[in-house]
Amino acid sequence: MEGTALLLFFISAHTLLPLFLHMSSLATATATNSITINQTLSFNQTLISSNQNFKLGFFTPTNSNSNSNIWYLGIWFNKIPIRTYVWIANRDNPFHSSSSPALKLNNNGHLTLVNETNHVIWSSSSLNPSNRTHTPVFALLLDNGNLVIKSQISTNDDSNGYVWQSFDHPSDNLIDGMKLGCDLKLGLSRKLRSWKSSDDPSNGDFVYEMERRGFPGLVLRNGSTNLYRTGPWTGIQFSGTPELKKNPVFEPIFVYDKEEVYYAFRRTEAVVSMLRLDPTGSLYRVTWNDRRLQWVVMISVLKDQCNKYGLCGAHGVCNVDDPVPCKCLKGFVPNAPQNWSRVDWSGGCRRRTSLDCGKGDGFVKFSSLKVPDSTFAWVNMSMGLGECRMKCLKNCSCTAFANADVRDSGSGCVLWFGDLIDLREFTAGGGQDLYVRMAASELEAQQGGSNKKKKRAVVVASVSVVTGILLVASIVWCFILSTRRRQRGEGSINQDRDSTRELELPLFDFVTVATATNNFSNNKVVGEGGFGPVYKGILPNGQEIAVKRLSENSGQGLREFKNEIILISKLQHRNLVKVLGCCIQREEMMLVYEYMPNKSLDNFIFDKERSQLLCWEKRFDIIIGIAQGLLYLHRDSRLRIIHRDLKAANILLDREMNPKISDFGLAKTFGGDETQANTRRVVGTYGYMSPEYAADGLFSMKSDVFSFGVLTLEIVSGKRNKGFYLAGHDFNLLGHAWNLWNEDRALELVDEVFTVDVSSRSAVLRCIQVGLLCVQQRLDDRPTMPSVVMMLGSESANLPQPKQPGFYYERSSTDEGPSSSDKFSYGKNLSFTQLEGR
Repeated sequence: MEGTALLLFFISAHTLLPLFLHMSSLATATATNSITINQTLSFNQTLISSNQNFKLGFFTPTNSNSNSNIWYLGIWFNKIPIRTYVWIANRDNPFHSSSSPALKLNNNGHLTLVNETNHVIWSSSSLNPSNRTHTPVFALLLDNGNLVIKSQISTNDDSNGYVWQSFDHPSDNLIDGMKLGCDLKLGLSRKLRSWKSSDDPSNGDFVYEMERRGFPGLVLRNGSTNLYRTGPWTGIQFSGTPELKKNPVFEPIFVYDKEEVYYAFRRTEAVVSMLRLDPTGSLYRVTWNDRRLQWVVMISVLKDQCNKYGLCGAHGVCNVDDPVPCKCLKGFVPNAPQNWSRVDWSGGCRRRTSLDCGKGDGFVKFSSLKVPDSTFAWVNMSMGLGECRMKCLKNCSCTAFANADVRDSGSGCVLWFGDLIDLREFTAGGGQDLYVRMAASELEAQQGGSNKKKKRAVVVASVSVVTGILLVASIVWCFILSTRRRQRGEGSINQDRDSTRELELPLFDFVTVATATNNFSNNKVVGEGGFGPVYKGILPNGQEIAVKRLSENSGQGLREFKNEIILISKLQHRNLVKVLGCCIQREEMMLVYEYMPNKSLDNFIFDKERSQLLCWEKRFDIIIGIAQGLLYLHRDSRLRIIHRDLKAANILLDREMNPKISDFGLAKTFGGDETQANTRRVVGTYGYMSPEYAADGLFSMKSDVFSFGVLTLEIVSGKRNKGFYLAGHDFNLLGHAWNLWNEDRALELVDEVFTVDVSSRSAVLRCIQVGLLCVQQRLDDRPTMPSVVMMLGSESANLPQPKQPGFYYERSSTDEGPSSSDKFSYGKNLSFTQLEGR
């Protein structure tokens, strides 16, 4: 019954029996399959392919008399009595029959749809134009339903002669010969978009397209929300859609190389078949049944709830054959068990035992799985499974790996980082093997393990020993604390605790933090800053934390610690790292933050392999996020804050790769009327300091703007400003970018790991221009952060031309390594030395 209902809906949504009564006295449809330059296809005429299978003409998509004067230009199956459209030109711009429209091929090589006053209703140039420059000869409707503009006198299907083709701009279905995906060379993105309703062919809410980031696969979206994904191509089929493998009706085709990423199919029998995206967001593979004279649903891609994107949350796996479809992967437990009991699995699962990189982590094999969301996966098609395992094992952020191609003994390597989203288990064929990283103890448990009682005894003994050590250590610390108070007169630690209470910031007990970080084990160190080491920890409730611990040898001390805790406790923004509390106890000073699993931005953009995980869209999102966080600090927070140390290492990335500004130890606050200040103690990081701050100790919001400009150019280029070297000149990254901009070669700055297509070209150039505006030598020339956010977010904004940057010369290439004598060019002649850099 369900299949019948879907079929009836499909038929009713695309059935047309229009009555051209008011045209009956006019000339009948022409039998030609082409029009030449300046020739007109009138309202009552059609083009028919030479095999009579397809027809192009004007139509109305409704049987309602009240709307019968709304018309479109389209292509449909000619021999199928149920009118089914394969392409529509003017989807969002219908015309009235009374306007006497016509289709023309003009001298510029564009097909245009014009009314009686020659007003252009639609033009092929309004779609992404081809970069071919051949002179067009005629437009031709091919036997496969493709409308093309040819550049040579030929009636064959040689695509090399196409100036433009309708197959590059699909509507709501995919037929034999069409491609669904991206042409990276031409900058084309071919996608299906649903009708708005069953009688309205304008662009609807649902899009089915190729996600080419990471390991490509097809994704169904409603706006920006993922509804369904096929999983990546395994060499035989899509990982999560075994129904689309080779069968008697059609043969799937998947191409993934440097120039193209697309899915297509080839008919293996003389039947008409197509993939349809309907107005409700449903995906069908349908075939035409000549005997029954109806479309038959061959495959309903969204047939069960396990195809719903991320139904079971992170590390949850869905199996439609189980009474309860969602469960956690072995070794994982629900994040919110009470929600799972209420059939709400969206919270996903967490590890039962946290990973401890370097302490015997290994992998558990899970079979017949739709592999996780691969948008940010790393792929190497030439690497074997053994090499793939070692690659993942050496990277503490790698959480799973698999073969890219499962044919024969398998080949290629895919690595996943962070949470594993949208897993599915197949019990009747399909899926592939996935190797998930597990802690050593979890591996033992799943493999039979050692005796549990023996483990319990070891744990009890260890706890007793640790407790004794902590007790002795506490006594020693109290003695040292008392001595230091008398010697240095620093006051009571309790007073510091009282001051933090006034900030309404939670206080963590020392034992809690020590236990969470395995007593500050070196294996838990995930970073190092001017403040000291940063440890990863897990609280008793399972929450992951990052602990910043003041080191005795730190260049920062109590002043910076208090500065950071006072500032960050008052700040709340999605692009600022969130502080959970602090610990001031036993002469220790620690800050506890939310844990950022992807660590800092510099680990990605300056790493040859990991930088491939950051496509242009994600880099642009990161730039926007940093700008919005900095805007909050400068204008929207309760305090006006100058960060003074904005750099790639201080931008942390969460699980979704959203940027969060961190490290406020050097930050300064301004009063309501203050705009700049001066200091004798110049601190910061080489390569990010503004000229006026580094040379004269003058800092302001424009100092942060300069740092943001450097950071933007680094994100676009994938190169560090400090230490940048290119043969032939002594410019650093800023100078190199400025030269390229002046020579109209700015796109040469772009990181080679991603391709600038037509759709992203303007955004890339806009980011480069904004970056150069931010690093201008004179602070008065630099924009404010509100202006920066506006310029980045508006494609129509008229941006000024950047002037000469500050510090645009690097030290001589013969110099070796950073030192206190590093020299930078500030304008023409000014140089300075002895910065307190980090």
